[in-house]
Amino acid sequence: MALTMNAMDRFEASMPRLEAIAYRLLGSASEAEDAVQDTFLRWQAADVDRIEVPEAWLTKVLTNVCLNQLTSARARRETYVGQWLPEPLLAGDPMLGPAETAEQRESLSYAVLTLLERLSPNERAVYVLKEAFGYTHREIAEILDITEAAGQQIFHRAKKHVADGKARTEIDEATARRIVEEFLAAATSGQTDTLVRMLTTDAVAIGDGGGKVPARAKAFEGARAVATFLRGLFKSSPAKRTLVGGSAGIYAAAANGAPAVVAVVDGRVVGVMCVEIGADGIAAVRSQVNPDKLERATRRWTATDHGEPLFHAF
Repeated sequence: MALTMNAMDRFEASMPRLEAIAYRLLGSASEAEDAVQDTFLRWQAADVDRIEVPEAWLTKVLTNVCLNQLTSARARRETYVGQWLPEPLLAGDPMLGPAETAEQRESLSYAVLTLLERLSPNERAVYVLKEAFGYTHREIAEILDITEAAGQQIFHRAKKHVADGKARTEIDEATARRIVEEFLAAATSGQTDTLVRMLTTDAVAIGDGGGKVPARAKAFEGARAVATFLRGLFKSSPAKRTLVGGSAGIYAAAANGAPAVVAVVDGRVVGVMCVEIGADGIAAVRSQVNPDKLERATRRWTATDHGEPLFHAF
């Protein structure tokens, strides 16, 4: 069915919100785009003139498309090579969506997106719709076809699971950049003890190579183990340069609203390391090096100026 201009305008006006919801639900920008496209096809096939509240209809359809994807994604991730981490979004990416409140910022953080993988599809949907987008329990019940009471129980259970993870400390952009620069200086100084002092005692380092780029299947745990790993990571070698296609420029940046280290070779993002800051220091470093999950980051990177790198590695 051909859409009228008004119907097209309504969908396009909803797209930024739909993409932001889908990204938080799926942890993947490419899968979020597919979910929004699927939602558009259903909108195109619907009798839109009979839809009283288009935004509510679109949100319901999108959420259920994402729930179906989450169910199949769980099966795919059982056979995923190594650790699975979300696709990082660099600062300014419109898919990040609203970030005015602490709850909204937390819901898009790399740490929380990773924690959301522990939730059931319904728990994830309720948490995202309530925390990040402010939907009421009544609206969520209508979207998911559950009772309001059931929705409240699911939300409290989901929020507890997320709260059981490491707490995130909010810091401003200038402080975040300073911490990343100090972190990189320590990681490349050759002084392991300096880096250990910046890490919490139970710090972890996790990498996602998707079987396409070498990444340890098991996380490094503890400040000393993480510091030793990071020292080795930034050491140059012909093998590393061959792997990434050259010497990488290392930048202090932001991804998913938090400090990040971005490695770039000839304008191509080859790695994004998200740094989780806790009250006692750096609690986790999560590195995305799977090239399939860095295509959007590369497009975003090449569209803006970032100046000179802090240094070159590999």
